[in-house]
Amino acid sequence: MKKIVDYRKLLGTTEVSTLNELRSVYKSLMKTWHPDRFHDNEEAKLEAEEKSKTIIEAYHFLVSIAPETLEQTLTDYTTTTTTSNILDFDYQKQVLTVKFLDGAEYEYFDVPRNIYIKLVNADSPGRFARRHIFTEYVYRSTSKLVAQA
Repeated sequence: MKKIVDYRKLLGTTEVSTLNELRSVYKSLMKTWHPDRFHDNEEAKLEAEEKSKTIIEAYHFLVSIAPETLEQTLTDYTTTTTTSNILDFDYQKQVLTVKFLDGAEYEYFDVPRNIYIKLVNADSPGRFARRHIFTEYVYRSTSKLVAQA
């Protein structure tokens, strides 16, 4: 997904970057781009505000899909995807959002349109998703994001 690639490029990280590496890069970039450093120049301060917002967004997004984060939440993810039924799903710009009856919600990235169409037309969307989506695509939990908003 372009968003993932762009965020990794912005922070200068890779798909195997650890949480500590992400945190270190994030702190370094925020020291450079913090708006308070540009109190003399209003234009530079506005640019720094926009850049710092983008850095923060990228950091939080990459932390949510980091291997360590996914490993920490694997038990809950496995329980949800194997025992809870799908309540609803939505597809926009190769991002499939799946809501489960247990309240969990996950986004799956780079899901091809033909896979989404097969999901819609499947006799059992849950079985199709377990076989072809849940273990095949990069995902992140959005349940906590919704709860915090």
